[in-house]
Amino acid sequence: MKLGVMCSGNGTNFENIIRTCNKDEVVLMIANKQKCGAFERARKFGIPCAYSTNEGWMINEFKWLGVDLVVLAGYMRIISPQFVEAFPNRIINIHPSLLPKYKGLHAIEQALDSGDDVTGVTVHYVNNELDGGEIILQRKVPILPDDDIVSLTKSIQRVEYAILPAAIENVKHRLQK
Repeated sequence: MKLGVMCSGNGTNFENIIRTCNKDEVVLMIANKQKCGAFERARKFGIPCAYSTNEGWMINEFKWLGVDLVVLAGYMRIISPQFVEAFPNRIINIHPSLLPKYKGLHAIEQALDSGDDVTGVTVHYVNNELDGGEIILQRKVPILPDDDIVSLTKSIQRVEYAILPAAIENVKHRLQK
């Protein structure tokens, strides 16, 4: 299965995908920020990468490369209905909460501010509702009494590194049926 990955940040989930999935599965990484740390990671592993905010171009590139699954790995931009329609049930996103709770930005801060004793990570299909697609996998992350944004973010990231490759495998089996 050929993967196209979209990033906005440091690229730790992107690198984790490269390390845990077959390297030749990731055929292109596109970032929507020019100073995205994912570029360095892509170059380190010899993965073609590009900067773009033009969704039409992104769609064309992914289709030209025969991408089977688009993975939003820390992609901090809402994608358009046109993009969703170009890859129906073939776009997944990782989100740092137990959806449907705390959709959108600042989910970790919302969990801390809520007084909850647990939050989590969700991988879901992308549809036209923000963080509203069918859930593929979820895992809980305890919020410890002394957690702050830094410590809870690290705990969530450790779970993300496990759950995202597992969700990709899950989707791969669904697509092969």
